[in-house]
Amino acid sequence: MIEDELRAAFARIEASTPPVGPVRAAVDQAVITRRRRRRRVRLAGTALAVAAVALVGFTAMAPRPPAPTAAPALPAPVPEPAGALNLLLLGVDQSAGSRRADSVVLVHLPADRSRLYLVSISRELLVPVPPHGGTEKLNATFSRTAGSGTDLAAGYRATRQAVARLTGVRVDAGAVLTYPGARELTDAVGGVPVCLPAPVRSVHTERRFPAGCQRLDGPAAVDLLRQRYGLRDGGLDRDRNAARYAAGLLRQLREQGTATDPAQLSRLLLRIGPAVTVDTGDLSLPALVAAAGRTAAAEPVALAFPVLPEWNGRGYEPDPTLTPGFLDALRADRLGKWAAEHPGQVTALR
Repeated sequence: MIEDELRAAFARIEASTPPVGPVRAAVDQAVITRRRRRRRVRLAGTALAVAAVALVGFTAMAPRPPAPTAAPALPAPVPEPAGALNLLLLGVDQSAGSRRADSVVLVHLPADRSRLYLVSISRELLVPVPPHGGTEKLNATFSRTAGSGTDLAAGYRATRQAVARLTGVRVDAGAVLTYPGARELTDAVGGVPVCLPAPVRSVHTERRFPAGCQRLDGPAAVDLLRQRYGLRDGGLDRDRNAARYAAGLLRQLREQGTATDPAQLSRLLLRIGPAVTVDTGDLSLPALVAAAGRTAAAEPVALAFPVLPEWNGRGYEPDPTLTPGFLDALRADRLGKWAAEHPGQVTALR
């Protein structure tokens, strides 16, 4: 009796229950809709980030709060900054728990934008230490400030101040690129062409770089940039190879159109991520691209900051004969004339 009553009750309930199929289909559709909505939001956020960087640039070291606007306006053409510009590029080795600025390159853009001048400054150049006096190696200003932590921006600021004191010119913008970043950047652009005047053997990996022009992938480029032992002029030759790498990278970016396209450059910087720290100073990224774009057709000129070739036990001293004239030429925006008069200070790029 009880079993018959239970069967009858379940039969009545089952008859009033809606079909499972349509309910499950509705639930699945709701899940798909929510996933698509979240994906659209994520993609929109990425696109906005790229667009924001491309349109207004960024300063990773000292971000500025956005200015309030009454209504969105169409982006105005970016005015190219007038006069000569100086950009500081630092290549940082993070091995053995330390942070050393192994490569220091001052990029000079003359006012006529005829070409770029890549000025390699030895990391072991002795520079003044204010306010107490004395001297220290240039790369000590970076490692002392950045330490073994992650504050690459502080190391950049200290080195920027040291280079400004040394040269007497304003450093308008710059960037810090770690060796992992250089590896990623090199691979991202499809390799970097580098021309070496003599063969180089790596003391770290036994890799051999032949004399002549070759295209380096990321690991090979970093391996070359680290070499100084076994080179005829040691660290000075490493600085020359860093200039050759920088010139090859600029050439590759120019051929791909990245050097003159803020959107492409922004995507490249976003891909590298925290391995690069950028400071645009008072300028925006599009303004820097506009200034550098006019120099893209000409081969850069690589120069070495004049130093005495003899190691004094602590570092390199500025060459008292050549340095005053070099600094006068840099400050007066006459590096082209000075380079023509001092071919021994010019690094061959091809």
